[in-house]
Amino acid sequence: MKLVIGSDHAGFALKEEVRAKMTAEGHEVIDVGAYNAEASDYPDFAELVGAAIKRGDAPRGILICGSGVGVCVAANKIPGIRAGMCHDTYSAHQGVEHDDMNVLVMGARIIGSELAFELARAFLAAKFEIQGERFVRRYKKVLAIEAKYMCGEGSANRS
Repeated sequence: MKLVIGSDHAGFALKEEVRAKMTAEGHEVIDVGAYNAEASDYPDFAELVGAAIKRGDAPRGILICGSGVGVCVAANKIPGIRAGMCHDTYSAHQGVEHDDMNVLVMGARIIGSELAFELARAFLAAKFEIQGERFVRRYKKVLAIEAKYMCGEGSANRS
């Protein structure tokens, strides 16, 4: 599968390991940075991964920062991006199968490389297949929320 990967400085080393492993396993990996461990800002890489998916460069992405939280929050601001932070294989595949998750998020300070490889494999192997009325209903509600706020309805001013 083709995928896009990105990280900030805190996730750089793990990103490099995951990129190399996924490439070795036959995946085509687009690396949007960071390209070194110098201090960088996680929102920049979340946006690069999300934009690449939105453009159709790849159907899925992987984002890594220190905890995973920052890039997850930032990526989910992009309409059409459904990022989930996963530190167990069940969530990595179930997020795709039930929720059409298209970005796997991991925390480099939370997990090691072997678990990161397992999570990436589970995520990339999973297929989105809504089964059952309740899953269709829930998925449509998520899309409706996104559409509502994309149009500016219900948005709140923040000072």
